[in-house]
Amino acid sequence: MSESVDPTPNATAIATKRGRSSAVGGRLRQAWPPVLVLVGVILAWELAVRYFEVKNYILPTPSSVIVTLFDRWDSSLQSATFVTLSEVAIGFALSLVTGIGIAALLHSSHHAQRAVYPLLIGSQTIPIVVIGPILAIIFGYNILPKVILVTLICFFPIVVTTLDGLASVDPQLKRMMRTLYGTRWSIFRRIEFPAALPSMFSGIRVAATYAAIGAVFGEYAGSSDGLGYVMIQATPQLKTSVVFSAILLLTLISVCLFLLVSLAERLLVPWAREGKK
Repeated sequence: MSESVDPTPNATAIATKRGRSSAVGGRLRQAWPPVLVLVGVILAWELAVRYFEVKNYILPTPSSVIVTLFDRWDSSLQSATFVTLSEVAIGFALSLVTGIGIAALLHSSHHAQRAVYPLLIGSQTIPIVVIGPILAIIFGYNILPKVILVTLICFFPIVVTTLDGLASVDPQLKRMMRTLYGTRWSIFRRIEFPAALPSMFSGIRVAATYAAIGAVFGEYAGSSDGLGYVMIQATPQLKTSVVFSAILLLTLISVCLFLLVSLAERLLVPWAREGKK
C-alpha cells in the first residue's frame, strides 16, 4: 500500500517564496521613481553647466564634484568625514536616551508635564545658530559643543512623538492590567511603551535627518576639523567643488542614518508595518 504525500509543506514554501519576491518587487517599484528623478536632475545639471559654460568656481558639474571627492578623500575629506560622523553618532545616541527618558518622566507625572513641556517648546524657538558660538566659548573647539548641538536639535521630535504615543494607549488595556494587580512599571513596560514605539520611531526618523545639520552648525561656530570646517576653508578659496563634495558626504550620512532607523523600526516594530499595509 503506497503512502500519500502531503503537498502542504511544498505549497507553503512556494507561497512564502512568492510573497518574498512580490515584497522585493514592490520595494523596487517604489524606489524607481525617486531614482529616475535624481538621475534626471543630475543629468540636467551636468548638461546645463557644460552648455552655458558656467565657471567651475561658481557651479561645478556633478562629475567634477565626484572627481574632487576622490582626489581630496585621503588628504582631507576622510578625516573630516570621520570627525563629523562621530559627532552625529554620539549626539544622536544621546538624543535618543534624553528624548525617550524625558518623555517617560513627563508621562509619569501630569504636574511635571504641565510645568516642563511648555519650556521644551519655548526652547525650540531659540535659533540653533546662536547657541553654537556660546557653546564654543564655554567648552572650546573640541567635540563636546557639536555633540550638544546635535542632541539639542534631535531630542525634541523624539520627546513629542514618544509622549503622544504613550498618551494614545487604550485606557481599557491599562484598566485590565490594574485589575490583574499590574504595577505602574509593568503597565509601562507591557502596554504603554510597546504601543508608543510606532510614534516614537516617527520622531526618531525626523531626528535622523536633523543630526548632520547640528554637527555642521557646531563646526561653523568653531572647529579644527570636520566637513563643516572643510566647507569654511574652501569657500573663501572659491573651491566650490570641495564644498559640494562635503555636502554630498553630509547627505550620505543623513540618508544612511535614516535607513538604519527605518531598518531598526522594521525589526523592532513589525506590527506597525503590517498595520500600514
